[in-house]
Amino acid sequence: MSNRYLTVSCTQRPAPVAGSPWPMPGHVRKRRSDVTEDTAAATAVPGGSADPAMDRESADYVHVRMPAEGAYLSVLRTATAGLAARLDFTLDEIEDLRIAIDEACAMLLGQAIPGTDLECDFELGTDQVTITVSVSAAQARVPARDTFAWTVLSALAGSVDSRLGPGDRVAIVLAKRRGTPGSG
Repeated sequence: MSNRYLTVSCTQRPAPVAGSPWPMPGHVRKRRSDVTEDTAAATAVPGGSADPAMDRESADYVHVRMPAEGAYLSVLRTATAGLAARLDFTLDEIEDLRIAIDEACAMLLGQAIPGTDLECDFELGTDQVTITVSVSAAQARVPARDTFAWTVLSALAGSVDSRLGPGDRVAIVLAKRRGTPGSG
């Protein structure tokens, strides 16, 4: 039996500076509440954008990598709930996300190559979380959108998309905004 590892990394992506590729489409920025316009002007980054306060902003990212096996999904559900709670999501919204992440993983684990990892990236905005779950697949295909599972996933998460990536990776992207209608 070989050892399998679960890894978690948390980072803050620094705000863009002139010529930087950030923000990318879908990149959520949050405004720091402890920065006033006077403070922002005094600490502007040379060569930065026209709005100095925007130069110091950052988004929080959490990356979770674990074996692509159903036995590990409880860790991902717990991480999802904890991060949504950090964004002040309601209990109903948190439970919706827990179920949605479980459903997305169930859709992907059926395609996962045995012995590979499931990866989950969380991007935390001010009032939105974007979750990308992906696996390596032998015959990568996006999940069908006309299934009951996709309908449930869309109802729970708010916005759902799927895509194929390099290395035969299949991903499902969930985006849920705090206070969305039908959540709670």
